[in-house]
Amino acid sequence: MTTVETAKARDTARAHLLMTYICTGLFFMLVPGTFLGVMNLVQISGRESVSLVSSAWLQAHGHAQVFGWIGSFILGIGFYAVPKLRDGATSALRLAWASWAMWTSGVALRWMANVYLWHWRVLLPLSASLELIAFLIFFRAVAQHPPSAPGKPRMEPFVWVVASGATGLLVALLLNLSSAVALARTSVSPTLPHAFDQHLLVVLAWGFMTPFVWGFTAKWMPVLLGLRPTRVTLLLAAPIVSAIGILLTLLGWGAMATWLFVVATVLAILALRLFEPAEHAAKTRGVHSSFPFFVRMAYGWLLLAAILGVAAAAWDSSGGIWGASRHALTVGFVSVMVFSVGPRVLPAFAGLRPLWSPALMLLALVLLTIGCFLRVSSEILAYQGYATWAWSVLPVSAIIELAAVTTFAVNLGGSFLLDPATA
Repeated sequence: MTTVETAKARDTARAHLLMTYICTGLFFMLVPGTFLGVMNLVQISGRESVSLVSSAWLQAHGHAQVFGWIGSFILGIGFYAVPKLRDGATSALRLAWASWAMWTSGVALRWMANVYLWHWRVLLPLSASLELIAFLIFFRAVAQHPPSAPGKPRMEPFVWVVASGATGLLVALLLNLSSAVALARTSVSPTLPHAFDQHLLVVLAWGFMTPFVWGFTAKWMPVLLGLRPTRVTLLLAAPIVSAIGILLTLLGWGAMATWLFVVATVLAILALRLFEPAEHAAKTRGVHSSFPFFVRMAYGWLLLAAILGVAAAAWDSSGGIWGASRHALTVGFVSVMVFSVGPRVLPAFAGLRPLWSPALMLLALVLLTIGCFLRVSSEILAYQGYATWAWSVLPVSAIIELAAVTTFAVNLGGSFLLDPATA
């Protein structure tokens, strides 16, 4: 085999691995995640109470979205960038596939245990163990990140931020395993206790997902949006402040922690300079020209999520403001960022494929934004008892968001099926 043929085979193998991770994430996003979320919200709306809906189903929905969707995307992109995979190491590729098999099995088993209650005392710790082992394989692989260029430090600033997100995910997986073992031994159901579940959600939101997005924004957006140079000190300070907030939450000082999450968000926005005049024109070739607008809007959602967290600590009496804050973060910030950046980078990573339809990209983002706005606003009004009519808006918001994620999945799926030669 010639050098060119070897390089082509290596790139094809990496592209297939990435597409498998991404398609797995899309499946968890659509079926166990969003579809189950729609069913939950329809029940909540019909009964006008979240307490009358199965907590196990609510937690199954959340696990599928965070671990199954976002986790699969991050693992796939991380393995794609592993130096040994770029060099064509067979052992590294096998480990990446093994990690995928264990991660996917773990998330699927957790969903089955929560929804069907089938042998859940066995499936719960088994799924948590598989997820942890899969992540440790990933963590070991990406920890060998080389210098980006001769003469530069071994780890660029964005890598430190991403590493903090990886550490947050590791902590969440350890908490998940310990709770799964405890539930299997002593509980009558696979449902996490409310207080523990709320703490775990804080770790996942502010220790895992948010730092990962900050890191990838610092890596890609200065080039794609033509931003001014990142303020490195502020960027590195953001996950540190966020980590202190998480620690305070775990110690029982959640109200104080919410203010730190606002500070961390402001630091990240100032560091990334998203709302300052750009130095160069944004690179929107191949995607919809609204791409820069939605990236900036996502950070607006994050700031709103943090502020709602402060309001929830002061005034929430029913879980509505807390729920609105989490939705603004997970959908308004994380999902909008994925819907904006994913069509820009994932088809290119997967063998230089073009995005199938920039128009579908815009449609998915508009639907997601409308659905998120309706959900965040109506959840506060309904749960807090401010407006009875808001209960009927909740399922409408869920259906709109389901249409958004379906459009996003179809667009990425079509991009992966295209012949790279048409790019």
